[in-house]
Formats: sequence, structure tokens, C-alpha cells
Amino acid sequence: MKKKIQTKCVHNGEVKDTQFNGAISPIFMATSYAYLDQDTLRYPRYFNTPNQEVIGKKIASLENAEAGLPFASGMAAISTTLLALLNKGDHIVLQKDIYGGAFHFVEHDLEKYGISYSFTEGNLTSDFKAKIKENTKVIYIETPSNPLLKIVDIQAIADLAKQYNLISIIDNTFASPINQQPINFGIDVVLHSATKYLGGHSDILAGIVVSNKNIIEKIFQTGKNLGGNLSHFISYLLERSIKTLAVRIEKHNANAQEIAEFLEQHTKIKKVYYPGLKSHPNYELAKRQMTGFGGMLSFELIESINPKIFQKKLHLIKPSLSLAGVESTILQPAETSHKLLGAAERKKQGIKDGLLRLSVGIENVTDLIYDLNQALK
Repeated sequence: MKKKIQTKCVHNGEVKDTQFNGAISPIFMATSYAYLDQDTLRYPRYFNTPNQEVIGKKIASLENAEAGLPFASGMAAISTTLLALLNKGDHIVLQKDIYGGAFHFVEHDLEKYGISYSFTEGNLTSDFKAKIKENTKVIYIETPSNPLLKIVDIQAIADLAKQYNLISIIDNTFASPINQQPINFGIDVVLHSATKYLGGHSDILAGIVVSNKNIIEKIFQTGKNLGGNLSHFISYLLERSIKTLAVRIEKHNANAQEIAEFLEQHTKIKKVYYPGLKSHPNYELAKRQMTGFGGMLSFELIESINPKIFQKKLHLIKPSLSLAGVESTILQPAETSHKLLGAAERKKQGIKDGLLRLSVGIENVTDLIYDLNQALK
């Protein structure tokens, strides 16, 4: 029987307790393992201690990938993957509105390694095609994007990459494997900041990359040199968290949809960005490639409302960095996640000072709507 994804979340990628037959994975804290007469040389920096191995396999199974590697952060996964798959003289095409940390890494570090890059003007497939050069090796996308929830056609980008013999990479953090499985559309590499939905409780810092075995081997060779592997204890905590991923995402989806619809009708909200709204320019595309629209949305306040004062008036929703915990959080991207872009680049991307990004938690949705409504008065 082929297991459904909800069952995979609970049962795939476990360390079997062969000594006491416990119901959950034990933690193997060792940093030193026997090597004589062993098929594998185990060492934490090699991503292959027991808890590291199973978390890579678990998330790979959710994404329908062959293999996976866990990293100490989402940025460790992103930077290691790009440095592994790009060499001196290579070129990469990237979606313009990717995560601010990834954008900053590309602008600040890639040229040091002799790697050139181009950001697209828009998110249509033609925008990516226009930037491809003879030395292009990788196409990189993020959908839904942070913080404006823009949607890119995954199938079309995968097909374009294959046409030009390029490696396609997607940051799938906002969707999670429950709402979107890019490998099913032909994408080569899937990245996650596991700090977000995979961890889900605002207490884990981790990243993951999944792909086919050949690509993962390339990333492993670079990763073991850079040393950004995930610890055994956090690997254990991440496996524990993923057991509830499917039920958490179901509630995130439902709450975000209801809140987006509420905000869209509110007189003190200029605009709502959420792919589950029919007003979203890529609503039909999102329906085709997502099974749920996610727990993330953004909205613009009218000019007369100060974003900082509004956040301070909230009682349940916490002004806080990061996202995707079971608790609802909110932030102003211009002051936090996208501050490093600078005012000019933020303006170019449409990230206004009055834009707020809301990570909708799993609380009672009526309570959350009441909190938003009272803060808007």
C-alpha cells in the first residue's frame, strides 16, 4: 500500500529503538563512532549519524524525492546548495522577489566565487527565459514568495530548465510539502527553511534540501567541507515536529483563508495578498499547483494607520521575527525580513512601509479576527 502524506509524516524516517522497543525515535548523541569493519564512516559533519539520516529520509519521502540533507539553518541549505551546484564562470537566474536573506547572499557573496547572476524583471516564464545565458546553470524560484505571496508556474519553470539543460531549484518553505510538491512537476531541487512549518513551534533552527541522489551527493561533498550540518538533537526535535505537520497545515490553511477574506472586506485595509483569494492575480495557477493555500498572508494598511502602533495594539497576535509557528505572529517586512534590501530595492519589489506579513497560527479563528478588528479601530 502506498502511504498517504499524513501517514508519512507520522511513520516515515524513524530511528528504530531495537533495545527497548520505544514508540518514538531514541536520540543518538555520540559524535564518535566505530569504523573498523563498518560499511559507513559515521560522523556528524558527514550528515550520517542516525538522527541526521532519518530526518533527511523523512522529508525526502514527503517531497517524493530520492534523498535529503539536513542543515543547521535554511540559509545553510541555500548557500551550500548554490555553492555546490555552481562553479567559477557559471551563471544563475533567480526570481527577483526571493527571501531577503537569499537575495543578500547572492548579491554579497556569489561574485567572490566568480559566479554571475541575474534577477528577473517579473515572474512569468518569459522573464526567466530572457535572462538565460550560454553559461547559465541554475534557475532559482520561490513560490509562494515572501512577503507578497506571488505565484510562479512551477511546471513551466521545470520545463524551461529541462529545455536548456539547467538545474531547477525551488524554495518551498511557505507552502510546505503538504500544500505543494514541486518534484511532481519536474523541479530538481527543493529547499526548506525547516525553522518554519516543518519545525512549526518557533523553537527549531534548521534547513533541508531534497533532490535525486546524484545532486544530493554533490551538495554533500560541499556541505561536509562547509560544516553546516544539523545536530543530532535538533534532528530528533524536527522529526518529532513533522509528525503533526499535516494536521497543523490543515488548520493554518483554514484560518488564513478566513482571515484573508475578512481583511479584504475591511475598510482600513488597502490590499490583501493571499493566493486563496479570487482577487489574487494568480489564483487559478495556485489552484492548479497547490492543494492548500498556506498560512501566510500579507496586507497593506491605509496611510492613516501607523504599522508599529497597530502591532502594539494586538493582544493575541505577536509582533515577532520569523513565521510558521502554531502561534500567530506579524511583522513589518520593511523593518525586518527585507530591511537588508534597502529602500530602493524594496520599492522596486512593491514592499511598502505599510505592508504587514501575518503568519496565521492554529488558534481559534474567531479570536484572531477579533484581535485584528480591535487593533484596526
